[in-house]
Amino acid sequence: MPVPLNNPAADQVPQSRAQIHLSFAALVRETAPAVVNVYAARAVPAQQSPFAGDPFFQQFFGQQYRSRPRMEASLGSGVIIDRSGLVITNNHVVENADEVKIAFSDGREYETKILLKDKDVDLAVLKIQGGKGPFPVMPIGDSDNLQIGDLVLAIGNPFGIGQTVTNGIVSALARSHIGVDDSGFFIQTDAPINPGNSGGALIDMNGDLIGVNSAIFSRSGGSNGIGFAIPSNMVKAFIAAAKAGHPFERPYVGADFATVTPDIAEAMGLSVPTGALVQSVTKSGPAASAGLKVGDVVLSVDGRTVDNPDALAYRLATTGIGNSVGLDVLRGDRHVRLTLPLQTAPETPPRDKRTLTGNEPFAGATVFNLSPRVATDFGLATDKTGVVVASVTAGSLAQRVGLKRGDIILSVNGNPVDSTATLEQLANADFGRWQFDIERNGRRLTQVIQ
Repeated sequence: MPVPLNNPAADQVPQSRAQIHLSFAALVRETAPAVVNVYAARAVPAQQSPFAGDPFFQQFFGQQYRSRPRMEASLGSGVIIDRSGLVITNNHVVENADEVKIAFSDGREYETKILLKDKDVDLAVLKIQGGKGPFPVMPIGDSDNLQIGDLVLAIGNPFGIGQTVTNGIVSALARSHIGVDDSGFFIQTDAPINPGNSGGALIDMNGDLIGVNSAIFSRSGGSNGIGFAIPSNMVKAFIAAAKAGHPFERPYVGADFATVTPDIAEAMGLSVPTGALVQSVTKSGPAASAGLKVGDVVLSVDGRTVDNPDALAYRLATTGIGNSVGLDVLRGDRHVRLTLPLQTAPETPPRDKRTLTGNEPFAGATVFNLSPRVATDFGLATDKTGVVVASVTAGSLAQRVGLKRGDIILSVNGNPVDSTATLEQLANADFGRWQFDIERNGRRLTQVIQ
């Protein structure tokens, strides 16, 4: 029976040091040596002066008006996860870096090599060069065991002031669409995370890495008690890809999914809106082979609940290509159990990369044939066909007419574009007037150039 709050017996003076002493010191001593500072630097080319090539300025000033190349640096944190010297950090800490170093809290510094980095999941794996191991490591825990309210510690190098430890709790799980490149399944914590903590460790009370600190929600640039970490199970899958020497890939399903709305949930007899609604299924894809059908709702993966399409994608990504998962599917008024094989997205047709040149609207655009693999790379529906813009050269005609990366070119002057070869042929035609249709973010847009 609980003691009433106003009971004098409950208001007793502590009788021993053990009753008042709470410390994370032992946990920090055990784990902090595996957390390092990450320094990334890149050379910024000299800016071209607007007077470059002007005879007057060259006569009097020579080349002195040219700005000198400079080094641009970024600072973050990292966690050693293998005694051979593998370090996990955020992609945005090392992106575009020409040189990356790590430093221990005792002052030791080492050069590193980037083994793998991926913008979509915002992770990177570094390999320490020249150092003698074994290095201190932090064991990786199971982020699926986390519960809201669990105590956690964040260890990193905020603002470059040196290694710092903060504590808090798990505030929420499975956060998505928070405004950064994300895995769709962030851990939210109120443990203070500040600039420089990116790539640092979020650990549980067992001393296991259960997240890599990645982002904060802030109006001032400092911690407001809302921080986000990439779950350790996603980190495990990423590290496995780095060790295997291949890029990190999300499995190809061959289906597109939508969120279950309250109306759909009511129509299907669900007490709450949950699951991932199958919107389309690609013929001969893994989903079709597994027996998924349009209108099905995926409720769980290997017994773990799926609340939305982001959660489904996370579960498949952390399981990994080459494996299979069991799906609990609601079809009409009955439950169906299906087995889905996780495969690499096929590149059929081949991308046939072409960079268009000349005096036409597409000059300066690099284009690929769309395939399930290319569509996955560009975040497009896997059933899309045709030609996608892979990149646009700055200052080119293609940029001037508004073409952007990810645009799907549908037609030119009424002629359907079904391949890069077709587009190149149409681009070389002598049209006096240009009209082309593109698809961007699901919308069809038309551009006319006289």
